[in-house]
Amino acid sequence: MGTLSVSPAARRGFLALGLATTVATLAGCYVLPIDPRTGQPVAPAGAPVVVAPAPVLPLTFPARLYPANPQASGYGVINATVTNDLQGRGSFNANINGESFVGEATRKAGSSREGLASGAGNRGSYLSCQYTMNSATLGTGTCRLNNGAVFTMHVGN
Repeated sequence: MGTLSVSPAARRGFLALGLATTVATLAGCYVLPIDPRTGQPVAPAGAPVVVAPAPVLPLTFPARLYPANPQASGYGVINATVTNDLQGRGSFNANINGESFVGEATRKAGSSREGLASGAGNRGSYLSCQYTMNSATLGTGTCRLNNGAVFTMHVGN
């Protein structure tokens, strides 16, 4: 087997070719420093900073329906769950006398506080509510079952 002899000029040429290949490969790369506190890249000075909005997560909180007339007194206090999507709509769930009610709530047109809610029970009953929110998570209202039972509603903790 013979040995390959390379002149010093050819050796420098190969080294230059290897260096040029490495530089060309990395030419499109840009290294950003990492902020050790957040683990996120730090933008270079003068670069526009783009901040993505945090997703709006719905709020879920309790609601209680207190009997307000003789027809409702047999049901006692009803515990419900309200979910506010923070976009003017929401949903609620309640169980009244073993019947599961699922419904939707919306704000009245032109009002940021007043709303209506309707729910259907899995046995054919329905529940209608009117409410006023004092804050995003606190409010009061009145609910009426289709059999005439009336409840005073308190929303929030």
